Amino acid sequence: MEKKSLFEKLFDKDGKKKIKSVNYISGKEIRRISRENRKITDALEKKRERKNVPESEYITYMKNPNNILEVDNLHTYFYTDIGVVKAVDGVSFDIPKGKTVGVVGESGCGKSVTSLSIMQLVQRPQGQTVAGEIRFDGGDKVYDIAKTPTEKMQEIRGNDISMIFQEPMTSLNPVFKIGDQINEVIELHNAQMSKEAVKERSIEMLKLVGIANPEGVYDNYPHELSGGMRQRVMIAMALACTPKLIIADEPTTALDVTIQAQIMDLLRNLKDKINSSIMLITHDLGVIAEMADYVVVMYAGRVIEKGTAQEVFHNPSHPYTVGLMESKPSSNKKVERLYSIPGSVPNPVNMPNYCYFKDRCNKAIKACEGPYPPLTFLSDTHAVACYRYMDNEEESNG
Repeated sequence: MEKKSLFEKLFDKDGKKKIKSVNYISGKEIRRISRENRKITDALEKKRERKNVPESEYITYMKNPNNILEVDNLHTYFYTDIGVVKAVDGVSFDIPKGKTVGVVGESGCGKSVTSLSIMQLVQRPQGQTVAGEIRFDGGDKVYDIAKTPTEKMQEIRGNDISMIFQEPMTSLNPVFKIGDQINEVIELHNAQMSKEAVKERSIEMLKLVGIANPEGVYDNYPHELSGGMRQRVMIAMALACTPKLIIADEPTTALDVTIQAQIMDLLRNLKDKINSSIMLITHDLGVIAEMADYVVVMYAGRVIEKGTAQEVFHNPSHPYTVGLMESKPSSNKKVERLYSIPGSVPNPVNMPNYCYFKDRCNKAIKACEGPYPPLTFLSDTHAVACYRYMDNEEESNG
């Protein structure tokens, strides 16, 4: 078969240009989108970079005093040259004090962007938290992190809320020793501590995370450690200031199974030891079943189901959650081929105006063609965003 030249691909035999690809955007359209985006992001950045912001703008109150964090209708968007990507589009969930909340969903559903929004680490100026509240109980005050100025957030981040990142080799600085990197975290939030006390605390943290030779590792560079050791160092850094909330973003992705189990046991034990809460982001439903008290299932930037671990695992109600459960390999039943959810996630730049899962759902009904379904509560703690349950709620309310 003869290959077509570039001219033949772009033009027909009469020399007319062929119809553009559906994904094609002209240079003129890209420039227009870019100008509009710059206006929006400049206004948001100007507001965020203000100095001497009055406390009344970001001090708030918890709706439930038993929660350490309340994410309420959070919207985080990325302003790109091809359009606005609604990475997090109206997410709401709570993290109770002393509990572990597992956030699950396939890649690109908005799990990591939600966690980065809580830490105020979304890539700016393109990435912006445009609406919603993130209420955090700091003890003496409650902060709305979505409105908290950068200078105040630097005091909270690492001290009251800390994060264990997904890939330790890219999170640790390769040119600094392990000890220097842990010292920096402690010194930043404890200016009154002497250098000797800071070093002692760093070595104590390395010992706490189960590193056999903490004094030796303190003087090592990241490349001199194994993947599991680096991950333990990341946990030591995250826990150095005994935070009230630990966000663990897929902390065991790059590790083998035995090390994964050790890291999870370590997190569970340390959570109890320092009396903190954990937001655990992972693809592994087995880890969630073992670790989490509550589960939040995300799809295409929205929460589609949430509840206690027992409710979600024993009574999965959204067709997507059911699909996730069926995709999980089981040791007590033999199958020729693992189940996989058909289709793919819709384009985040051009989301449909109906349920985002409808085109992949094998249980879709006529009502699914309507607007995106709101969360329907099946119990006080179990909620699902699906039209198949809305009639049940109306009957119970009636």
